Amino acid sequence: MAASATLHCLTGCAIGEVLGMVIATALGWADVPSIILAVVLAFFFGYALTLRGLFRAGVGWRAALRLALAADTLSILVMEIVDNGVMLIVPGAMDVGLASVLFWGALAFALLVAFLVTWPINKWIIGRGKGHAVIHAYHH
Repeated sequence: MAASATLHCLTGCAIGEVLGMVIATALGWADVPSIILAVVLAFFFGYALTLRGLFRAGVGWRAALRLALAADTLSILVMEIVDNGVMLIVPGAMDVGLASVLFWGALAFALLVAFLVTWPINKWIIGRGKGHAVIHAYHH
């Protein structure tokens, strides 16, 4: 369950990261605004994926939002800190642009590291009956 929850988180984060970096690069933004946009979008898509499943299970808007926030916030936060941190420490990764193998390789590596760091955190949260352990009851 922890691997599945972490993969779910990774999916939302990756969508947000890629979309944020594409938009920021197209607009010529510097590193900090690019990262802020990517993080905001990662949270948006991470929560959206959870909400979609909860709505499909018939959960109302208010309860679904509470469940999504409780299940995903720590996981997305850790994943975003780790993957953006890795991107910042890989020399040149944030500056080479979207057409570069360095950018995409660094992003793939950053997301892998983020997955590996976040997985045990999700396992600990689920083991305490929190996070995706609560959401799991709504999956069909």
